[in-house]
Amino acid sequence: MAKMHLPGSYHKLFTASVLSNLGNGVSAVAYPWIASSITRSPLLLSIIGLMATMPWLVFSLPAGVFIDRFPRRSVIVLTDVVRGIITLVVAFSIWGNRSSIHVVKSLTQATAIHTHTGLYILLLAATFLLGCAEVLGNGASQTFIPLIVETDQLETANGRMWTSESLMQNFVGPPLASLLLSVSVFAPLAFDGASFFASAGLIGLIASSMIKKQAISEVKPDFKAELKEGLSWLWHHPFLRPLAFILGSINGINALGFSVFILFAQEVLHTSVITFGILSTGAAFGGALGGMLSGRIIKRFGRAFILKLVILGSPIFLVAMAFSPVWELVWFISAVEMFFAILWNVVTVSMRQEIIPDHILGRVNSVYRFFALGSQPIGAVIGGVIVTVSVHLFSRGFALRTPMLFGAALGLIVAYYALPHLTQAKIDEARGKGDKD
Repeated sequence: MAKMHLPGSYHKLFTASVLSNLGNGVSAVAYPWIASSITRSPLLLSIIGLMATMPWLVFSLPAGVFIDRFPRRSVIVLTDVVRGIITLVVAFSIWGNRSSIHVVKSLTQATAIHTHTGLYILLLAATFLLGCAEVLGNGASQTFIPLIVETDQLETANGRMWTSESLMQNFVGPPLASLLLSVSVFAPLAFDGASFFASAGLIGLIASSMIKKQAISEVKPDFKAELKEGLSWLWHHPFLRPLAFILGSINGINALGFSVFILFAQEVLHTSVITFGILSTGAAFGGALGGMLSGRIIKRFGRAFILKLVILGSPIFLVAMAFSPVWELVWFISAVEMFFAILWNVVTVSMRQEIIPDHILGRVNSVYRFFALGSQPIGAVIGGVIVTVSVHLFSRGFALRTPMLFGAALGLIVAYYALPHLTQAKIDEARGKGDKD
């Protein structure tokens, strides 16, 4: 029988997650908006998206080795501190160049902006480094949860985490970012940096006695041997391997579709800095609702039904968003899409935590995320190229829609190949094998 109450160590982790995700929610609006005030080039903006997601492609695999070699709590604290330092460096650099940055508040103003090369390069470097720290810290956090809660509490614990992440990143953070941007380009980045330091402090307060013994892998002289062990385990798993590729396809398509979303929002939906922040809250409502109801929905409809629904819904959401005439409709579509995305996350993350043996959990989870998220930089660049080519063939307004339409077509192809793999029988078999490990 599942325990009703989650332990105090989980609540510290949860509070730390709330703080860091609030900072992430602020930066999720502040960074692209500041970037759009530095350059109006669709290709250059898509390259920033590339740098944000590139770490999942180049750093996921070695990150898993580090997660299994060292105490996961220490890894989380270290990455939060590093992210705080990088964010503050960017904040002070932005402050020092504030006279040359004019936050976009109207399209008339936007057309007069020329690329600020120095700040653009700074954003590229910081975005990549922050992405590397996120890969390591996020992976450590996911593998840390099984060390502080029981197996039958995983879906509840993960559901609450995803709920708070959605609320902070998409509901509280974006409007706060808009408010801070209206005050200063420095303010949202300073806030984000402070949130990372606060998160690190809370994680550090979790007592060692409240953490299950971690099966830290023996340090091998051959780094590749540890990578190979994690890769081999996932590659030979009949359910998690195809699931990783399916998710990778979805994430790559979404990165393609939303590669220049900031320009789509400004030029097609005519959002201001305030309404752009409000637009981001749609995902928060859907995500929070999905996180709160995930346990009951999973029990009622089953894991396979949820995964199939997400696969089929993805291309529909992209088409609907591409042809949305107003930002209010995009807000609603984002809410529905995030509702199902959170259900997917709760199901699949909990299954990985349950199935993968603890002594290789960091490596296998990172290999999974390499395939699942490493497609994002590829999608981001393709999306930017599609828009760059499309503006010479169509109107700029339609060109900004083309990545979503192209992504929807790819999504239908993915659904055709993915659905046969997502059966309840295969899920039950995978969980049964996990119990034997």
